[in-house]
Amino acid sequence: MALTQPAHLAETLSADTRQPLPLDGSEREILTAYLDWHRTTFELKCRGMAPEALSHAQIPPSSLTLHGILRHLSGAERWWFQMQFAQRDVPHLYYTDEDPSQDFDSLDGDVDEAFAVWRAEVAKSREILAAHALEDTGIHLATGRPLALRRVVVHMIAEYARHCGHADLLRERTDGVTGH
Repeated sequence: MALTQPAHLAETLSADTRQPLPLDGSEREILTAYLDWHRTTFELKCRGMAPEALSHAQIPPSSLTLHGILRHLSGAERWWFQMQFAQRDVPHLYYTDEDPSQDFDSLDGDVDEAFAVWRAEVAKSREILAAHALEDTGIHLATGRPLALRRVVVHMIAEYARHCGHADLLRERTDGVTGH
């Protein structure tokens, strides 16, 4: 029996460069594919927008912007893969104890530069993921307990999925572009 694609599925984004998500494979293949799919989804949501539109809050009273989410995701990549799991002594990107919301609130930087920082952080995260087994552990900085790489990957999938939803709303509000 041949199955057909349901007609009610949402449209994909234009210029979609994502690889189809696997229907089977190893745990690592599936988790990595989902994380990369969400990373690319966020990037596609931002593609084709003027830099000032990426930094403009579209849904009052929220101050959330695509530029802010981009900065936040860069910081999350660094925090979870480098600082928490790999125990690297690197500084926070957009955070201080005095100003913990710099990622979302301090949008004075260049958007292209923010994308370059994000891509560099993603590349470092991919290197760490490729070099370790999913069951390898770092140390959770807040508790001192072991932190499995598998947990970091699942957390980052959830982080990106949440922010891709935000990006979807912001993009539609900005110029009407929709798609998954």
